[in-house]
Amino acid sequence: MSTPRLTFARLCAAVTAALPVLLAAPAGAAPQQPPPSAAIGGERLGLPGVQVAPMAGAPSLPGDLTGQSWIVSDLASGDVLAASNPHLRLPPASTLKILFADTVLPKFDRNAVHRVADEEIQGIGPGSSLVGIKEDLDYRVEDLWRGVFLSSGNDAVHVLAHMNGGIRQTVTEMQARADTLQARDTRVVSPDGYDMDGQVSSAYDLSLFARAGLRNADFRTYCATRDAMFPGAVDRTTGRRGSFGIANTDRLLGKYPGLIGVKNGTTTNAGSTFVGAAERGGRTLLVTVMHPASYQKVYDETAALLDWGFAAAGKVQPVGRLVDEVPPVGAAPTARADGAAPTAQAGGAEETPAPPPVAAAAAPAVAAPAATGGGDGLALGGWTAVVLAGVALGYGAVVLWRRSVG
Repeated sequence: MSTPRLTFARLCAAVTAALPVLLAAPAGAAPQQPPPSAAIGGERLGLPGVQVAPMAGAPSLPGDLTGQSWIVSDLASGDVLAASNPHLRLPPASTLKILFADTVLPKFDRNAVHRVADEEIQGIGPGSSLVGIKEDLDYRVEDLWRGVFLSSGNDAVHVLAHMNGGIRQTVTEMQARADTLQARDTRVVSPDGYDMDGQVSSAYDLSLFARAGLRNADFRTYCATRDAMFPGAVDRTTGRRGSFGIANTDRLLGKYPGLIGVKNGTTTNAGSTFVGAAERGGRTLLVTVMHPASYQKVYDETAALLDWGFAAAGKVQPVGRLVDEVPPVGAAPTARADGAAPTAQAGGAEETPAPPPVAAAAAPAVAAPAATGGGDGLALGGWTAVVLAGVALGYGAVVLWRRSVG
């Protein structure tokens, strides 16, 4: 015959034995989901390694590519002709300025004049590239944008960001713009692309940013400008303001036939990155290369992939596509860039080039997603199990007490 104490002991043992089962049960119901970017643009773009679908007569891809991530796409249709790890999340360096321009450039009249305050050019990261902005002087907005595109000037970015409400607000707006463009690999921490913990993008996302930017006439003008005169300091003797020449740091501009721009970047963490667009025979191609073996190779490999893309057009099946921008809530879907009806979609600072880190032997197609908080500790099912166990133990205690006093 069971005593109250024996009954309670058996109840505790039963609950203890059931806890592992209860805690493990929700795992099958809610498995860990893959990064959302894996589905953006097509399933093949989420696979590791080179993705290409050649047809008869298609040229072979360049054989000496070292970029950890790259993508070749058609600007008008968004078709991806070939790619390698296009959703791999890597530091973007100054190519993130493309997203900055997408976000802020439409807000200000290019002829507007702004007087720079000292605090607007403070807090710029050490080693940043600068165009040479001085406090208490007036600058036209178009001059500031030339400083961004030609000199990759972080001082110009900071001034424009302060005009836009400040660094924090601009970063928030850039992230929102990335989300609207369905750029799920991108996390914005600084508006200029300066190396910051957690700041990443991908070749796929950078191509989305460039495609959006090139729809803006001013963007196209700035990124295609090879050189310009920039306002300088005031001469103390004459009282006149001088100027000095600046040149675009894009080494392919003016050298690769038909190159439009777009933006280069290099930092210690990011290595070299480059987004280039070129036009030939009525077709415009976009190429993004991230983190090749050396600084110069980012240009060599971009040029080689552009050559391949123009030769392969019409001879390869698309392996994915650049998705369209999500229309504002309540707005009618806009037509695709190639004129087809819209379709439903799934889903820094420049520094002196440093010796590049050794590239990974086999980079994954999609890097691990950033932590979202709540990853440690128990999920809902686990807490349910704990609560049930507590209720059972409490019930057992009550039964024991009643029997002991009855």
